[in-house]
Amino acid sequence: MCGRFTLTSDIDLLLYRFSAILMSDLKYTPNYNIAPTQTILGVVKEAGNTVLKPFTWGLIPFWSKDSKIGVKMINARSETLTQKPSFRNLLPNRRCLIPANGFYEWMKIPQAKQPYYIKPKKDELFSFAGLWDSWSAPSGETIYSCTIITTEANDLIKPVHKRMPVILSPEQEHIWLDQNITKNALLLPLLKPFPSKL
Repeated sequence: MCGRFTLTSDIDLLLYRFSAILMSDLKYTPNYNIAPTQTILGVVKEAGNTVLKPFTWGLIPFWSKDSKIGVKMINARSETLTQKPSFRNLLPNRRCLIPANGFYEWMKIPQAKQPYYIKPKKDELFSFAGLWDSWSAPSGETIYSCTIITTEANDLIKPVHKRMPVILSPEQEHIWLDQNITKNALLLPLLKPFPSKL
């Protein structure tokens, strides 16, 4: 599970790191405690461009009758993506990257939970693998929302939590965003635990 993360890099670094362009109406503020249902940044391909745009964290499927379902869909299990109606149709062409500097997990201890902040050793900006969808609200507004894909924890995270978000390497990011790649056989192998040594 991934229920909190941070994004604190400045906007220029974000654009440089992902070779992206900025949506004209995007408002960005660094955040050390990003929570579900908040507006977060996602990286997607649009008309051949890599674009940084806002999403609501918590997927609202296009067929949903109510936006409240998003609260329950902040994460998507990699092992069941191709089985769940909410996710299986998004994998071929509605993939995104979700930039982050780190994330939080909570370890159960007697009578409490101990939070841990997890980040790369080199303090590098990285990305989670995500899926997105668009939903038409009764008001006529179109809401773009996303979910973070999770997988089993690597050896470093296992003592804290049994699952972790899927973190992609820069090379994997290019594959994940490539709109010409639509086959599950090429995409699902990317959704593995990030190496513990990194």
